[in-house]
Amino acid sequence: MVIIMDPGATAENIKAVINVIHDKGLEAKVMEGTDQRIVGVIGDKRKLGDVTFESMKGVETTVAISKSYKLASREFHPQSSVIDVAGVKIGDGEPVVMSGPCAVESREQLFEAADIGKAAGAQFLRGGAYKPRTSPYSFQGLEEQGLKYLAEARERTGLRVVTEVTTVEAVDRVAAYADMLQVGARNMQNFGLLKAVGKAGKPVLLKRGLAATLNEWLNAAEYIMNEGNPNVVFCERGIRTYETYTRNTLDLSAVAAIKHLSHLPIIVDPSHGTGKWRMVQPMAFAAIAAGADGLMIEMHPQPEKALSDGPQSLTPEHFQRVMDGVKKLSAFMKSEGIEPMEAE
Repeated sequence: MVIIMDPGATAENIKAVINVIHDKGLEAKVMEGTDQRIVGVIGDKRKLGDVTFESMKGVETTVAISKSYKLASREFHPQSSVIDVAGVKIGDGEPVVMSGPCAVESREQLFEAADIGKAAGAQFLRGGAYKPRTSPYSFQGLEEQGLKYLAEARERTGLRVVTEVTTVEAVDRVAAYADMLQVGARNMQNFGLLKAVGKAGKPVLLKRGLAATLNEWLNAAEYIMNEGNPNVVFCERGIRTYETYTRNTLDLSAVAAIKHLSHLPIIVDPSHGTGKWRMVQPMAFAAIAAGADGLMIEMHPQPEKALSDGPQSLTPEHFQRVMDGVKKLSAFMKSEGIEPMEAE
């Protein structure tokens, strides 16, 4: 349930509503909008009994939320959220780009990738220090040394760092180095990990699971937000289907669906979504056209020598072409007034 306050409601009016909620053993979340304030009721609303909020001063109306995810729902937060990651805003109308290699392989490789991404206009450096791989014999990452290289690259370029955390035990360690914690597809329903990153105090990039429904994905975000962390960004990275030509099936309809169902931003990863570098550019453009708030793109100084995901990684030259096209497409859409129909 959400309680919509009158535009002229006072702080005392809101406090009185919150006190009633707390007295019933439930949690209250206050959302500040441009013209209105909303109080969300978290928990089993049956505990409210015969409480009638509409009779209280400053209350305009109440709206029941039928979905299992509350905090992530657009019903709870009608206005689209903008997530601030160390000064870089995701969801404010300007697409952000997270670029870099699949894995941090060496200091030199990462610094070169960071310089290339910065020069092309990316805002984030991505790179895996801990690499969960299908085969136990594949390269598993440099772990904490890789995190140190990422932090060095941030100091060198000013790029924000986003990197994956794979275990509950590693959350604090990764959070000490990264600006944004990534929960990978294989861990989307690792509920202990979701709770841990929710408590870590850093924005979270939540990738869609290999075969996850939108409802499961949204509820995964709810686990994070329920721990007091509202700063979640979705990442569509393709799902497992019967198709074998591409690595995954990139579900761009998820962008429009998430925009309608949730107030949280969503970005797209066309690299994992296709597994083929030639398909990254058209899918990146399609993602922006669909209304995505940004992109995650794998780029390697020398893809043919990459220790992981070389076939889907762009060369510096190809990455520059993609960035040029994304900027032009975004500017064109803005000039023509083309915007996603989010909450309609």
